[in-house]
Amino acid sequence: MSTDPAHLIAHFGLAGRNALVTGGSSGIGKAIATALARAGARVVLMARGAQALDETVDGLRAEGLDAAAVVADVGDREALHAAAEEAVEPYGEPDILVTSAGINLRPPLGDLTIADWDTTMAVNLDAPFLLGRRFGPGMAERGWGRIIHLASQQSLRAFGNSGAYGVSKAAICALTRSQAEAWSKHGVCVNALGPGFVETPLTEAVFADPARAEALAGRTMMGRNGTPEDFAGPALFLASDAARYMTGQTLFVDGGFSAT
Repeated sequence: MSTDPAHLIAHFGLAGRNALVTGGSSGIGKAIATALARAGARVVLMARGAQALDETVDGLRAEGLDAAAVVADVGDREALHAAAEEAVEPYGEPDILVTSAGINLRPPLGDLTIADWDTTMAVNLDAPFLLGRRFGPGMAERGWGRIIHLASQQSLRAFGNSGAYGVSKAAICALTRSQAEAWSKHGVCVNALGPGFVETPLTEAVFADPARAEALAGRTMMGRNGTPEDFAGPALFLASDAARYMTGQTLFVDGGFSAT
């Protein structure tokens, strides 16, 4: 039986769409940005590290894909506002917004400083709110849009000194519902992806301990920890027309971790 490429393109193709991905130079953000670009989207990556951004963009362009970079610390409001305007210069206003940039400070809660709290909220919660505020109304006016936030299994459970990180990720699920309520009637689907334990630069210290990484893998139904590539397909689904009747949801991509 032959497949029908036109069928797949109609559901999952992103040709003509513009995407902005924060944290797009590494980890889950990079995997998502790559998936969107390979599906036809013009992708702008936003992150702090210029070298990693350039390497990622160069890699995408080497595949013949459309990609551009904006260097910014999303936790700095003034810088974020300026970066959001810079992000529309290469291709225009985004149809797809992915907020993957994150920070996880892990001191015990009693040792968590106000500065730790403020930094965590600025990156993990304020930036997704501010970028949604900047781009969501425009998507609604055009009648089509996708916003995808990165939540966490710590949105649901305390784990590994969750502290401010767990609070911020629980709030991301609520922000997802609020933005969906505001704009979904105008064709904007807002959803979140909830990773389990994934090998990324953010979890590098934990994976340096093989016994701990193995123990975490044992808590999943699949018996393994996640990889950034595990999020390419789910993100493409949420960004495409295939997810046109899905909004306000958090989709856990965690090997069954949250179901145990």
